[in-house]
Amino acid sequence: MDGTNGTYRSAPEPDAADGTRPAARTVPGRQPVPARWRRGRLIAVCAALVAALLALHPAVPNAGPRLGSLLETFLPWLALAVPVLLLAALLRRSATAAAATALPAAAWLVAFGPLLLPGGGARHDLVVVQHNVADDNPDPAGTARALADERPDLIALEEVTQDALPAYEKALRARYPHHAVVGTVALWSRHRMTDVAPVDIRPRAVDPGWNRGMRATVHTPHGELAVHVAHLPSIRLGVRGLRSADRDESAELLGAALAAEPIERLLLLGDLNGTLDDRGLRPLTSQLGAPGPGFAFSWPAGLPVARIDQVLARKSTVTGLSALPATGSDHLPIIARIRY
Repeated sequence: MDGTNGTYRSAPEPDAADGTRPAARTVPGRQPVPARWRRGRLIAVCAALVAALLALHPAVPNAGPRLGSLLETFLPWLALAVPVLLLAALLRRSATAAAATALPAAAWLVAFGPLLLPGGGARHDLVVVQHNVADDNPDPAGTARALADERPDLIALEEVTQDALPAYEKALRARYPHHAVVGTVALWSRHRMTDVAPVDIRPRAVDPGWNRGMRATVHTPHGELAVHVAHLPSIRLGVRGLRSADRDESAELLGAALAAEPIERLLLLGDLNGTLDDRGLRPLTSQLGAPGPGFAFSWPAGLPVARIDQVLARKSTVTGLSALPATGSDHLPIIARIRY
């Protein structure tokens, strides 16, 4: 009892004989939560955040630095977070964190699991190759021969310079009697082509001489096919984020051209400088079907981390995609099979 105010104070509990404090008391009738479920909550929160980014990436703002497009460009690589989080959970001996890693794993499989399915044996009617050959390609003839050796029906090329054009024409002439060139994009075909025309996809801020869109009607054994070849403006990554305004404007122009295309069956081949998850390409992806299995990362050729070279179809199906061996370009060629 404290003599100054007449209150009682309980004496502190003595330490145990070994110097440790007594174990925490438990409420009678209630089992204590094991420590393995109490630990690792921060890791679990990180796992939930990764899952949310995979599932809800369209909600990430895209104003200013284009963070949404930046995330969507490399979205499949969020899979790398799963083993890192799982290892952290094991080191922390946290059952809660280990269980939480199932969230991003499940979200990734929902988004990208279908791309892991085999697709090479699906029936197809046409084979096409898409390739940005690079304007500084040291061996255009060798690049052309490598593409022709795959025996596609169509070959679409971007960054075809006037100096390199004769080499491409000579190497492809024997197998591909029909071809057309508009600006720096070109199309070679085994089948007759008509109605070749430029497609204006030039953003307002780009030089008037910029010409990187075309269309042609290809008369295949299965019927007429409108083929568009396009090379959208490059995007730039800097301290202020992703600069994609010109690319996005060009995509809108191309989307309007596709919507106005009178032939129902359509193929779009090109270097779109964006992945199909990138919302900047929504004017195109909203009209065209997603391709079949295959990640087919095409850029950069030395260590591909994204597929920015695309083959998309309307009223047909791209049954599968794969990347071909490197040429003299900084992009890998993409081969696709098309079913009518």
